[in-house]
Amino acid sequence: MKKLVFIFSMVAALTISTAATAQKTIVDVAVGNEDFSTLVAALKAADLVSALQGDGPFTVFAPTNAAFGKIDNATLGSLLEPKNKAALANILTYHVVPAKLMASDVVAALEKGNGKVEVKGLNGQVLTVMSKDGKIWIKDQKGNYSEIVATDVKADNGVIHVINTVVMPN
Repeated sequence: MKKLVFIFSMVAALTISTAATAQKTIVDVAVGNEDFSTLVAALKAADLVSALQGDGPFTVFAPTNAAFGKIDNATLGSLLEPKNKAALANILTYHVVPAKLMASDVVAALEKGNGKVEVKGLNGQVLTVMSKDGKIWIKDQKGNYSEIVATDVKADNGVIHVINTVVMPN
């Protein structure tokens, strides 16, 4: 029940946030939502802010602070260090698809693909989006799953879908 309340709260907060930020970039939307403060810090550390402020279109599978919290502190701290900028950029660009995919587009693709569709992140690696147990999940290259917990957070250069686990490339 707590999870359901959290999901509805997140959707409501993001809906309100979306209405107030409809003419902002994906980065502006993320900066305006405290649940994405770790993502924003990571984007800055990887020098990806300006890229995601570009024209796009982009679809970002955006991990919340709680998603980043699933990564142990030492690993996360290490990824944010300047010497690991390339590794961090690889992880973050894995979360970005160079197209605007609204939830309805994803659902339609899943129906055509018998519950499964592959999309390619900006880093060139494949994410598998799938329907399972009445929910939409992303499966990364390492076989880990992340649930899409909120969809269609609009920005002028794309859309954000909120996920509950950071996906990891090879």
